[in-house]
Amino acid sequence: MSSNEQAFHEKARTVAGAFVAARREKRALTTYPGEAPADLAAAYIIQDLAIGIDGRTVAGWKVGRINAPEDARLGADRLAGPIFADSVVTAAVGEVPEMPVFAKGFAAAEAEFLLHVAPGWDGVIPADDAATRKVLDAVHIGIEVASSPYPGINADGPPVTVSDFGNNAGLVVGPVLEGWENAAFETISVRFEIEGVEIAAATTATMLDGPLGAVRFLLANLSARGIDCSGGTWVSTGAVTGVHPVVPGQEVLAHFEGHGSLGCRIVAA
Repeated sequence: MSSNEQAFHEKARTVAGAFVAARREKRALTTYPGEAPADLAAAYIIQDLAIGIDGRTVAGWKVGRINAPEDARLGADRLAGPIFADSVVTAAVGEVPEMPVFAKGFAAAEAEFLLHVAPGWDGVIPADDAATRKVLDAVHIGIEVASSPYPGINADGPPVTVSDFGNNAGLVVGPVLEGWENAAFETISVRFEIEGVEIAAATTATMLDGPLGAVRFLLANLSARGIDCSGGTWVSTGAVTGVHPVVPGQEVLAHFEGHGSLGCRIVAA
């Protein structure tokens, strides 16, 4: 490793360590803790270092969209971040679990389809939707809780978002999507409420190549980073109705037409 590379890795480790410490200590970061990454390669190095420092088991990955014009500049239209096993909550029908966020950082909730890659994936990236369905063993409706100690996590751009675990803080796994093996995701209307007020409604027709495309992106992303997910993994495939800011005390509810609803209450970490 050259002296320049060594210096970069030292700076990246400083950022990674600062984010992990802030998350462990449940405290906000008023400024970015070091030199912000300028591109996705640098951002994923920080993320990988942080995963190692954190040490918890990764149960899945969130996938988020990179909008124009940043997608062209960065050479990618999606990003990824780890979902740790101890932040995944499986909610029974009617149950409203409490999900913690960083009250003085950034916090949002998102309605998402959760696709599970079956154990035994052979490392071959599926070429199309049909092949992608074959590597899955379940699909559920869910809510991603996005939160970071750093309030500017999204405003500062995708590399910064990636550098702090992709801005993930938890996952609510709802009921199985019946008939998922042949489901046309783009035909399922999704509505999102905060405190009983509908905030947005949409379908996955607005989401690039949809939830199955998000799985293909993630598998390619992890393979390029040398991350093994042959043991199976959740994929939170992207916000269907948008990224909805929330504050502690609010209750959110996601409705998946014809497939049920699920909610959670946002609390301070």
